[in-house]
Amino acid sequence: MTLASTLSAAAGHPGVHLAAASHGFLSPTGVEIAFLLVGLVTFGAALVTVTTRQLVHAALWLVVALGGLAVEYLLLTAEFIAWVQVLIYVGSVVVLLLFGLMLTKAPIGRSPDADSGNRWAALTVAVAAAVALVWVVVDAFRTTWIDLNGPAAGSTRVTGESLFRNWVLPFEALSVLLLAALVGAIVLSRKAKADTDATSVTGVTTAGEKEGAR
Repeated sequence: MTLASTLSAAAGHPGVHLAAASHGFLSPTGVEIAFLLVGLVTFGAALVTVTTRQLVHAALWLVVALGGLAVEYLLLTAEFIAWVQVLIYVGSVVVLLLFGLMLTKAPIGRSPDADSGNRWAALTVAVAAAVALVWVVVDAFRTTWIDLNGPAAGSTRVTGESLFRNWVLPFEALSVLLLAALVGAIVLSRKAKADTDATSVTGVTTAGEKEGAR
């Protein structure tokens, strides 16, 4: 819902005009207050994720940060994106991360290797990326309004129609990219397994030769 359509609707309905006039920055609604509080919690969880030296704690705080983003999507009436956030990121990516920590026998406690010593460079890059992202979003949606009383803009039907009509080519390109990554992971894992088997066979042969020499 654009600003022009909002003003035209308010002009035709005095009650809407009075409600829009009475609502301002100093009189936020309950949804806006909840959005701000959840955003602060999400920001705090993300900050702890990148500053803690315990890998398991970082993964768990990442769950909180991703879950907070899902709540933000729900508050923006984008329930489909919110459930995708929960199912894919919270339910899959974090689980894979925890499995990777367990399979690599990562330390459970504090790990000095988790700090690279480049905190100031990382902070500079993060701040620059955040400023650029905020500027792009504000510039793109400066005059865009979301009608919370109208049809849901982030429902499954609306998202599916936009995805397979306007964004079908990037969607297919992304699927090919993911398929290539999957094939590459399979090839690398098979190569590593073959190298491990060859090393084991070489070790057994060397041990047998030493035993025969004795």
